[in-house]
This record gives sequence, structure tokens and C-alpha cells, in this order.
Amino acid sequence: MHETYDETTARDAGPPGGPAATGPRLGIIGGGQLARMTTIAAQQLGCDVVVLEKNRLSPAATFASHSIIGDWSTMDALLELAAQVDVITLENEFVDARLLAGLEEAGHVVWPSSRTLALVQDKFTQKQALQAAGLPIPKMRAAASRAELLEALAELGTPAVLKARRNAYDGRGNATIRSLDDVGDAWKRLGGDEGNPLFVEEFFPFSRELAVIITRAQDGDLAAYPVVETVQKNHICHLVRAPAAVPQHVARLAAETARRAVEAIEAVGSFGVEMFLSEDGAVVVNELAPRVHNSGHYTIEACACSQFENHVRAVLGLPLGSADMVAPAAVMVNILGSSKAPGRARGFEQALRVPGAHLHLYGKAMSGAGRKMGHVTALGNTLADAENSAAACALHITFGNPS
Repeated sequence: MHETYDETTARDAGPPGGPAATGPRLGIIGGGQLARMTTIAAQQLGCDVVVLEKNRLSPAATFASHSIIGDWSTMDALLELAAQVDVITLENEFVDARLLAGLEEAGHVVWPSSRTLALVQDKFTQKQALQAAGLPIPKMRAAASRAELLEALAELGTPAVLKARRNAYDGRGNATIRSLDDVGDAWKRLGGDEGNPLFVEEFFPFSRELAVIITRAQDGDLAAYPVVETVQKNHICHLVRAPAAVPQHVARLAAETARRAVEAIEAVGSFGVEMFLSEDGAVVVNELAPRVHNSGHYTIEACACSQFENHVRAVLGLPLGSADMVAPAAVMVNILGSSKAPGRARGFEQALRVPGAHLHLYGKAMSGAGRKMGHVTALGNTLADAENSAAACALHITFGNPS
């Protein structure tokens, strides 16, 4: 069962207490921070936004003109959303592509398409599609059983990385196998015995992790954002440096690889392309995200048109905006929770005193260890200047009840 969170139920009604929307109505599957920032961008274009989320207190509910509380893994909830909007998009890759195909068959517009999502949400299938398009990826093998895993390791060697094919993010669903002694624990931890589909990849010895946001329009037009460097801590993105401090030929190679990747799956919208850079300058695709992406949050302040606005433009069939940076350098630092606590932020006064830093908090009801609670972006003439400002601001923010 699901319910409507507010009293606005008419198809053409606008935000509660306000006039009817003058632009198209956008539906977003998922109500997390990505939906929140997409909603803000859509409102700037005169759009009404309807969010479908299981949680009444989702970050996007504060800004969306209408929230449907329901389970987006059921067709009933998806059809309720579809009946109230002109176009549907999503903030995560976990909704079943077969359900999206059902919406399309019923005449509803969904971007990215069910075909694209079907290629991407299973990471093994995703990499097969990229490989078929001639893109470089780490060597990999399916691992439907322990016997298949051992056969793959005999070919690929160790260290290697065992990965869940679906529903994994921020390092969840990955296990490093450094020797055969690790096989049993890795297999059990990722649910191999419970039938969770897995695959194994060779360990790629990278020197840096790079990422590119590409927005692709329905007509194939592209807006390519700068190549950035991402720095991970405990498998979670800690900071993003834009542009990446790499030689021009490496930046061109990474940008071209990202472009080819989104074209290979016929993407529509903003997609995150994560890549590994080796010591000798080789670039391989790590994975694609069929949505706006953490590595592109810096674009809100640092680019002429953010990844969120361009995503809205793409799915609505509007011309794309410029992805050019408006400053020489930008750095984004994620603000993560340290423990389970109320999501009320502390340290505002000190954080907001840091010059040039832009603070974004996601309004989550509860904090948790490693949970993304917000981010800070700072612009500068150099990456060092921007990083110092962003890090100083983020350092002041903690979560919990006032002491």
C-alpha cells in the first residue's frame, strides 16, 4: 500500500499554496539527495516535480511540489507517478528495467530508457556492452558458482575483485581477493551461496581515479564536463578535483572514452563515467552510473550549466547548456556522517565563515557512519586554494542533537 503525502492530487495542480506550474511536470523515481538537487534545477526551469519514494522524510520531499509515498519496485506505484507527470526520470539504477519497459509500453515517457537501464544496472552486462563497443575494461569473468570463481582466478590471477552484478554502490558489493584463502569469505560476504549473481575482475593497478559527467540529449547532442580526479576513502568518494591535474593527452583520452561509453548505451540525461588511469597513461572504464553523479556535484557552482540542469534539459527534450567551467579550479568535499545520530547539522557558524565555500546539506533525518549528508564546493585560481577552502568548511560540520 502507498499513500499521497500531500493534498495535491489533481493532475494539473501546482505546488501547494502556489499557482499551477507553467512548464512540464517531471517525475523522479527516488527521493534522495540526487533527486533533491535535480528538483531544484527543474524548478528553475518552471517545472513541477513529483517524487516517488518509500520514505516520507526523503531529502527531495522538501522541494518537490508533490510526493508519492510508495514502493518503486511495484508497478502500481510507478503507474501512479506516471499518471501525474509528462516525463519520468530516476535518481538511482535500482528500479527494475522491466518495470520501466512496462511504463513505456503503456505510453509513458521514461529517460533514460528501459533499454539503457537494462544494459547498465547489471554491471557484468554493462561491461559486456562496453567491451562490445571496443572500450577498454579490466578483464572479467562471470562467477555463478565457487567452481567458476576458482576457474576465473586461475586465469586472472590474484589479487582480483569479486563484485555483485546488481544493487551495489560506494564499495558495497565488492570484495578484494588477495589470495585463494580469501575466496570463502568473499563469496559468503557477497551472498554467493544465496544466489546473488557475482562476477570477478582482474585487479587494475591504477595511479588515479578519473571521472567525467556526460549529458546526452535525445537527439544525440552532448555536453561533456571536464575530466575530474576523484579520491576515495573506504570506497566512498571523499573529494573531487576539477579539472584533473593530468596531461592534456590523458584528459582527451578520458573524455573520448566517456563519450563513447554513453553513446554505446544510447544514454539520455546526465551520466557519470568512472575510469582508472594507469601509471603508463592507459585508461579503462570502471563503471557507468545512469544518472546524475556524485563526481559532478561541483558543477552547481563551477560550471555555466550544472549536471542537474542539463539532465532536466535532456529528459525534457530541451537544448543543452554549456558545461564550461566558470573558474580555473573547483574542489568538492563530501560531508559524511560518523555515527548514527539525528541529522541536524552543527557547526554552521564556523563553516559559513570560510570564504568562497558553498555548503550543501541534504536534510536527511538521520546520520550514519559513512552516510552522505552533504557536500562543500569551493572555487579558486588553483586546485590547492579550492581544496583548502572546501576542506576547511566541511571540517566544521557534524551531526547530532545540540550538546
